[in-house]
Amino acid sequence: MAERISPQQFHASDGVEDWRVLFDGAKTYFATGSFARGVALVEIIGRLADAANHHPDIDLRYPGVVVGLFTHEVGDISDRDVALAQQISMAARELGISADPSKVQTVQVSIDSLFIPEVLPFWGAVLGYDRFGDEDVVDPLSRGPWVTFQQMDATRPQRNRIHIDVSVPRDQAEARIAAALAAGGHIVNDAHAPHWWTLADAEGNEVDVAPWRDIRD
Repeated sequence: MAERISPQQFHASDGVEDWRVLFDGAKTYFATGSFARGVALVEIIGRLADAANHHPDIDLRYPGVVVGLFTHEVGDISDRDVALAQQISMAARELGISADPSKVQTVQVSIDSLFIPEVLPFWGAVLGYDRFGDEDVVDPLSRGPWVTFQQMDATRPQRNRIHIDVSVPRDQAEARIAAALAAGGHIVNDAHAPHWWTLADAEGNEVDVAPWRDIRD
């Protein structure tokens, strides 16, 4: 049976230097440079995944391939993701394909709610999403952003109740924040840094920039 691991445990493993843990698992981007090379890599990943009986999410585009690993049976990353990440990275190197994990990110929509059970079914229905646990609805085809619901204790006048979460690699977070500040944003709250920062645009619309949601590091 798969064993759940923390982001720190994942990154401390050998052979996963190409990968970064985000909200929805471990991801990387392979810069293939052509569709044909991408197909060749995906074919090998398919064989490795079938042999391990553990199947990643793959986004194949003309210049590259994004691969995401997540163990649904534990609802998080696990030792199985480490093993498959190691094999996939080795296969990419044998094809002469390099990884650029700085390009990966996960975008999530967060909705503050006074009573989550009343609003979660609506968003699942209107988006055509599936329920995932008690606080999330997810695209069954893994195309759109996750939608998560956060418990409120009381209403907050004059503050938006829907915001965007952007999960980026930890080594990219400060650069992303600097770019947002240079583009006219400001920091609303950095008390939880380096786990996440809350920023806002010039009109006060908020976004959290976070290396990962699970802060067990």
